[in-house]
Amino acid sequence: MKTKAGEQSEKKLRWWELSLLGVAGTIGTGFFLGSSIAIDMAGPSVLLAFALAAVGTYFVFEALAKMTIADPQKGSFRSYAKNAYGRWAGFSSGWVYWLSEMLIMGSQMTALSIFTRFWFPNVPLWVFASVYAALGILVIIVGTKSFDRVENLLAVLKIAAILMFIILAVLALLGIIGQETESVATPRTYNTIFPNGVTGLLPAFIYGFYGFAGIEIMGLLAIRLKNMKDAPKSGKVMLLVLAIIYITSIGLAILMVSWNGVSTEQSPFVTALNAFRIPYVNHFFNGVFIIAGFSTMVASLFAVIRILVTLAEDHDAPTVFSKKVGNNIALPAIGLTAAGMVVSIILAIVIPGRLYEYVTTAAGIMLLYNWLFILGSYGRLLDLTIKDQIKRLLGFILVLLGVIGTIFHTTSRPGFFISLVFILLVAIVTLVMRHFWKKSQDDTPPDQPSLFTKLE
Repeated sequence: MKTKAGEQSEKKLRWWELSLLGVAGTIGTGFFLGSSIAIDMAGPSVLLAFALAAVGTYFVFEALAKMTIADPQKGSFRSYAKNAYGRWAGFSSGWVYWLSEMLIMGSQMTALSIFTRFWFPNVPLWVFASVYAALGILVIIVGTKSFDRVENLLAVLKIAAILMFIILAVLALLGIIGQETESVATPRTYNTIFPNGVTGLLPAFIYGFYGFAGIEIMGLLAIRLKNMKDAPKSGKVMLLVLAIIYITSIGLAILMVSWNGVSTEQSPFVTALNAFRIPYVNHFFNGVFIIAGFSTMVASLFAVIRILVTLAEDHDAPTVFSKKVGNNIALPAIGLTAAGMVVSIILAIVIPGRLYEYVTTAAGIMLLYNWLFILGSYGRLLDLTIKDQIKRLLGFILVLLGVIGTIFHTTSRPGFFISLVFILLVAIVTLVMRHFWKKSQDDTPPDQPSLFTKLE
């Protein structure tokens, strides 16, 4: 079997290794920083948002895992969308995902650079962003073993860091360490749990889902399982671990500092520990943020390269991007992705911060559009039991709540409309390509190259 970006031979994975890789590709700056925005929106009810997001994410992953068991495909969700709805679905799903991940990676590299400048304040952002981009591409080029080892190591470190926060928080609340500056009342009534009502809870859903975004990467990696039937178990363990540590850590942060005292420009965990005057916390968690951000960036990089390769292999992108050089490395696909990263770095630095936040929020919403494709493909490709149909329906409802909920807050509302603009652009390109696909089918035998091949 070829590797993720289409490259070297891949080592088979055990179910727990896939779970660990899933954790590595999921815990990132989206959780460590995005959770503060969710708390600001929903107050203590943010815990419900993350819990329901975990349930919805599992329904989506279970659908993806069962399709993988029935028909393992290197293109994962993109291939299933194509099989379920036709070429237009595979084309649009693949490019929406590639575009959203490129925007998210630009945001991640910018965040990594800001964190690193905490220690080196005089170094320009673009220098750090370029270094992290180069390191991420190097991990991909080196090959599968390097990717697995780096991601497994970073997954363990990230889990350990969150557990460290949980331990420090418990010790601080018990009065064993730190110095409490003010007492925080435990939320017990509707008004204290839902301080901003349902319209505060709904927009927090997108950040809950964003904290679990990574199932697409697990879907792409699931084809490497030793036993394909272990795919659902891998996802269930991963999501259970994440849900427990997410909800526990956020819950403790809310007990340590009033929810309306959480700054949207700082991690709630740093805010909480600072409130108890625990020394060195800024340096420790700054390192955690860098580790987390780099890990998710590498996982996203792996995913977009593989998607680009499968798009090219299906003639939904120029076929040059499916070609390999040297030790079977998909260098053209890596090159285009690297160019996209450069553009993302420039945009992240040049465009005002708030506007770029809107764009990256839109990219997160676009990921959920692909989750809707996964649930839709699941119902069309497999014969489902009544229980499966119910879970699929609940998955649709929860994911749609995540998308529609963004309309109810000024921070996330622009991202919703920007995502619609991106979707419209992809839809227009898809309609244009459908015209050429139809013309190509009419004019050429089935085994002839597609339009993309002719364009090269």
